[in-house]
Amino acid sequence: MFLTFPIMVIKVNTIENIVVWRWKNLFIVGIGVFLLSFVWRYLIKRKEVGKKKAEAGELVKPPITQRVLKEPKFYIPALIAVAVFAIAFPFVFSMYQTNIMVTALIYVVISLGLNIVVGLAGLLDLGYVAFYAVGAYTYALLNYHFGLGFWTVLPIGAAMGFLFGVLLGFPVLRLRGDYLAIVTLGFGEIIRLILENWNEFSFGPSGIANIPRPGLFGIQMSLHSSIIYLYFLMIGLTLFTIFVVNRLQDSRIGRAWIALREDEIACQAMGIDKTKTKLTAFALGATWAGMGGVVFAAKTTFINPASFTIWESIIILCVVVIGGMGSIIGVIIGALILILLPEYLRAFSEYRMLIFGAVLVVMMVFRPGGIISDVRRIYRFEERETTA
Repeated sequence: MFLTFPIMVIKVNTIENIVVWRWKNLFIVGIGVFLLSFVWRYLIKRKEVGKKKAEAGELVKPPITQRVLKEPKFYIPALIAVAVFAIAFPFVFSMYQTNIMVTALIYVVISLGLNIVVGLAGLLDLGYVAFYAVGAYTYALLNYHFGLGFWTVLPIGAAMGFLFGVLLGFPVLRLRGDYLAIVTLGFGEIIRLILENWNEFSFGPSGIANIPRPGLFGIQMSLHSSIIYLYFLMIGLTLFTIFVVNRLQDSRIGRAWIALREDEIACQAMGIDKTKTKLTAFALGATWAGMGGVVFAAKTTFINPASFTIWESIIILCVVVIGGMGSIIGVIIGALILILLPEYLRAFSEYRMLIFGAVLVVMMVFRPGGIISDVRRIYRFEERETTA
């Protein structure tokens, strides 16, 4: 009640220059917290009981999310329902809702890229937004100076992200943990400051406007049609990203990333090239950020350095952590929740960010491994009986 007092009780009316005291809200908060505390203690108790059972070796039911993902009778109908919903979405909902969903899908793509660096390789990258900015400015500048279109610049943006990922990877090969986070944070700020102050190159704080949206064989499309087209384009790019990241995760380099995350010294002792493994993680993760930046520039048709602050990196990192580090499905769900929830909580007006923060706190207390945590694979060797 004390902490929420300035927000929930005090309201300043700047027109009439008076202060409105909303004491009713204070009592609602007090009663609500009192009742929720019982639920909180009950859930904490259940969590502790589950831990004790696991430590004692008793069989514990896996989370419902893991059961749904493993059993075909659950996930096949779920996939069909998601596919039908995704196809029908732009035709059922308004242009505003479709536009928000496009933004959410962009975050899905770039978060899956960061998942390679943080979730699989275990390298804490706080400057990931720099690669996002590189992709966006690649499209904006190449279109402004040379008139190149979206489809031409999309692979160039991915290549530029790859190149900058390698450039960042080389100086930080010997760093890990907090030191790595500080250096990557500095790299992100350097890129933003260059874009903000080098007016001759990036047009500074004024940004670049009139960036064309993706074209379709030269067909002229209305605003609504172009947003629907961009929506389906993002659906295709998201599916492509899921396919590639899933294949990478199950490949030799993917297993090397996971080994690097678990124990760097043991990984090196097993003969894995630590330099090559780190560089590929940074480079491939940055590739998806570069592609996402190109799409972002095409969607907004205007970019400036204010769009690529450290808070963007933090949001993307939150998506990976809350969704479940190393889990593709978890990152997708995390991106949709973190991007869509603040928008759909606008009905709560001034309290929406309070509710959003509370949801995140509850999430991290009861699901510290993420919404869908990555399951450690266990391999067992069983002897087969041979008959003479």
